Amino acid sequence: MSSSDPKTRPKPVTRPPAPVPPSSWAKRTGFKPKFSGETNASDSGQIALPPRSRENENQPDLEAGRARPVPPVVNGEQPVSEKGPAEKDQSVKKRREADGTNKGSSAAAANGHTVNNGAAPQPQQPTRRPSRNEDVVDVLPQNVDDEGFVGRHSHMKYELRDTPGLVPIGLYGFQHYLSMLGSLILIPLVIVPAMGGTYEDTANVVSTVLFVSGVTTLLHSFFGSRLPLIQGSSFVFLAPALAIINSPEFRGLNGNNFKHIMKELQGAIIIASAFQALLGYSGLMSLFLRLINPVVLAPTVAAVGISFYSYGFPQVGNCLEIGAVQILLVIIFSLYLRKISVLGHRIFLIYAVPLGLVITWAAAFLLTEAGAYSYKGCDTNIPSSNIVSEHCRKHVSRMKHCRVDTSHAFKSSPWFRFPYPLQWGTPVFHWKMAIVMCVVSIIASVDSVGSYHASSLLVSSRPPTPGVVSRGIGLEGLSSILAGLWGTGTGSTTLTENVHTIAVTKMGSRRAVELGACVLIVLSLVGKVGGFIASIPEVMVAALLCFMWAMLAALGLSNLRYSEAGSSRNIIIVGLSLFFSLSIPAYFQQYGISPNSNLSVPSYFQPYIVTSHGPFRTKYEGVNYIMNTLLSLHMVIAFIVAVILDNTVPGSRQERGVYVWSESEAARREPAVVKDYELPFRVGRIFRWVKWVGL
Repeated sequence: MSSSDPKTRPKPVTRPPAPVPPSSWAKRTGFKPKFSGETNASDSGQIALPPRSRENENQPDLEAGRARPVPPVVNGEQPVSEKGPAEKDQSVKKRREADGTNKGSSAAAANGHTVNNGAAPQPQQPTRRPSRNEDVVDVLPQNVDDEGFVGRHSHMKYELRDTPGLVPIGLYGFQHYLSMLGSLILIPLVIVPAMGGTYEDTANVVSTVLFVSGVTTLLHSFFGSRLPLIQGSSFVFLAPALAIINSPEFRGLNGNNFKHIMKELQGAIIIASAFQALLGYSGLMSLFLRLINPVVLAPTVAAVGISFYSYGFPQVGNCLEIGAVQILLVIIFSLYLRKISVLGHRIFLIYAVPLGLVITWAAAFLLTEAGAYSYKGCDTNIPSSNIVSEHCRKHVSRMKHCRVDTSHAFKSSPWFRFPYPLQWGTPVFHWKMAIVMCVVSIIASVDSVGSYHASSLLVSSRPPTPGVVSRGIGLEGLSSILAGLWGTGTGSTTLTENVHTIAVTKMGSRRAVELGACVLIVLSLVGKVGGFIASIPEVMVAALLCFMWAMLAALGLSNLRYSEAGSSRNIIIVGLSLFFSLSIPAYFQQYGISPNSNLSVPSYFQPYIVTSHGPFRTKYEGVNYIMNTLLSLHMVIAFIVAVILDNTVPGSRQERGVYVWSESEAARREPAVVKDYELPFRVGRIFRWVKWVGL
């Protein structure tokens, strides 16, 4: 037939194809605009931008670790999705496919393709991959191999099994740990003073935390998930630890309150850690994974960060000119100066926390030496109750919080100190405190699952299998047992900030993390290191915590990127979870407290004394303690609401963003996956019969 025939003549393409999918009118006309201002709403009520492009090539599915299959082109047209108008036009679609109409040929010709009826469709040109913006925190893999799996990631400087040399690995490992300095050291600076400990006690606990963090990181890298994840004292355990510390039975203690309360915490942590290890190594975690999705994880982790609002800025306000400057410096470094690179390293983005701390500490030291916080006849070593002068009473709080020479931890700390187990005494076990910590260990496991998944997309060839996840959770339980025996005050788990640090530093080698863990162990043996950290003024600690807790809340909400964040279903679930995580604990914390009551604890610790006045007042004191404590914890409420709603409200897997882990059988056939997750030293062969743990 002549090419001048109007039925077969190709229509001119006025604009190049774009990744934005055509809207309804464009499907009929074949027009593909470069930009589209139309939005589509799904049947689930999703309020979103135009849907993702599915044309031209398989798009990587970051959840499953493989590419999403795109339906083949039939007669020049791609089949429409199952929902929407396609359901109404099934008869028309079948008729078109049956007669091989010219409409398909003309549509294909309009797109610049030649179609031979009955022949296989011509291979399509792959779409141009958008350039990766390095400023985005959640840098995700984009490479797809021939089998459709997500391949190795060119944006990472070092990947999971890279060992370029001792010097580069050492430098990047040091950088990795230094960027997470706040998460590693700040918890002891909060809980030890709350237990009545001295500056020397704080220094000893800091050294113990560094030692346990180094040991557990090595164990996790070799025998856990094998991902480059630093283990340490998690903020998940901070709120229940403060609730136990402020229990009514500890208020009338005489003598060394610190050691007595620490032994109570140790007992609760050991029992909860044994429960977590059982959850992992028994394979129950593999079943529990079915309930954990991004819509559950996001509000749960976010609630951990926002729950400490009553402690953050009220403490900063004790010396506003130092605390506020500290916060502003960290914000300026991490946001406004984040693009500045020195020798290929974005030092302000990576070292925002330590740089802000050093500059503010130096400024406070100069002000202290210049006499800005010196008042005639006043001494900070005299207790406030013994101060007679009205002039000194007025300024004593300012002197204690603004001066940098009030702590003698550095001078009194020894040069060498080896942290040893049971250094505070034999742990004390109470079932009511242990049950509270067991529930919290489930929240910590949920947090770790999100870290495993997100970090594996950055550094590994595939997501781990459910067995590897269970193995990692089980080892975290054993690590927390070590933390309980050594007496860190909290359990040891995967730090949520790992994902942000890996994405920013582009360092995914587990060898760097292992070398940094060895350095951490060596530093923990130098007592002066713990004394130096314990000397950080409380105002600066609170300022850093404001930033760290805000980051934690944001990292939690960032998990929504794996789901349809614009879906009305997900919006309502996350909104209800966050709101009730603030409102229900507020009810428990305020119940039975009169406005004029004079409480014996500081205002920022009042949310953690709920066990003495909560609404549960049965004849069983232990039940009252457990219920009042658990229902006053923000993260517990967020988790309960989210896990119930997400697993009962209907929604597609794509809408929910269901985590898809690697299948065990397929993983065993992949050499790269085996090398990534198999236990070293042929240990995996010994436990190969344990099918529910490992590959």
